[in-house]
Amino acid sequence: MGNLTATRPPQPWTAPTASDPVAATLRLPGSKSMTARALVLSALAAGPSTLAGPLRARDTELMAAGLRAMGAHVSISDDEQWLVRPHPLVGPAHVDVGLAGTVMRFVPPVAGLADGQVTFDGDPYVRTRPLGPLIEALRSLGVRIDVTGSGSLPLTVLGTGRVTGGEVVIDASASSQLVSGLLLAAPRFDRGVVVRHVGPPVPSAPHLRMTVQMLRAAGAAVDDSTPDVWTVEPGPLTGRGWEIEPDLSGAVPFFAAALVTGGEVTLQGWPRSSSQPVEQLRSLLQRMGGEVTLSTSGLTVRGTGVVHGLTADLSDVSELTPALTALAMLADSPSVFTGVGHIRGHETDRLTALAREFTALGADVTESPDGLEIRPRPLRGGVFRTYHDHRMAHAAAVTGLAVPGIEVDDVGCTSKTMPEFPALWSAMVTGKS
Repeated sequence: MGNLTATRPPQPWTAPTASDPVAATLRLPGSKSMTARALVLSALAAGPSTLAGPLRARDTELMAAGLRAMGAHVSISDDEQWLVRPHPLVGPAHVDVGLAGTVMRFVPPVAGLADGQVTFDGDPYVRTRPLGPLIEALRSLGVRIDVTGSGSLPLTVLGTGRVTGGEVVIDASASSQLVSGLLLAAPRFDRGVVVRHVGPPVPSAPHLRMTVQMLRAAGAAVDDSTPDVWTVEPGPLTGRGWEIEPDLSGAVPFFAAALVTGGEVTLQGWPRSSSQPVEQLRSLLQRMGGEVTLSTSGLTVRGTGVVHGLTADLSDVSELTPALTALAMLADSPSVFTGVGHIRGHETDRLTALAREFTALGADVTESPDGLEIRPRPLRGGVFRTYHDHRMAHAAAVTGLAVPGIEVDDVGCTSKTMPEFPALWSAMVTGKS
């Protein structure tokens, strides 16, 4: 007989309710976005690199495994410092992208530089995530790609060891990762690349700025002075030591806990100058009733126990939408969030999922094509479904601080970006480490 427990659904996790203001000082894992970019740049560099304070989670382990499958030496045995030694990239190889948009969009351009076939596939839902613009862009730059479906996974890159490069026009309104994926590999293309975006605004602009900053730090010549145009010159990338910042998106639920409970949360190890959208987050949390300060101790958020609603365009910080939606449900006035229609193509359709799950708890929430309208009213406990989406679990945890009986159907999905989330969260709420 087979393993009868393998298909059992996970046991629901009861989100702890706060009886007192939280008071916590946390050191959270590194930024997923920085870890992913550093891995790619290191695999394409001319010499070895190290990543200090990287994020160990499903997405980043899949990224490391994908690069390793093509020949790069990637050692992640040490949690504090990963080592990447570049080697010629070769196929045949297979890359499992899981549910990771970064792997799905950053690695195919790298695979074009491999000598041999590289196949890509992942979890069933990932086949619905937008990839068509990247496929067409790579084809126009000289990469041969076989696609069995309609513009998404699974696909096979038929690498020849080099990519011609040149100019390409792309509609990246579905995800900034479509541009970042092209830019990260572009220094190794024969002619580099000029990427022109045509279409609605590119979301998550801070992530594109991070890509450009990290390319320059690795020695690439990048011109982003013209709006919606990015030029990367061909040339070698330098191996280097990368200092990975704490993950701002992962920190937001913990900061939200300070607002909900009238407590104080400090994230240690925060740099004075960050490539993540700290100022946007500071503004949003202050408008919702928090006080945000940066000191030598770290990034600190204090709350009063009263949360205010707000109207905000979240297009630059769309990853924060689930946690901010949970805050808005507990606010003293309505909220309207816009600019996040593209998160319908993330791990799940986040707008529909948020509206559905909060409505089931008694919320008054309305979907719009690109956002949510929230009119706070008392919520009740119940099962909160995550749809395998880590950010949905974060939203449920924030809600559970003030609403007893929130049962998260699969808190294990938080392993995508923070495997220790349930333990860290419970320790913060109970005050027991």
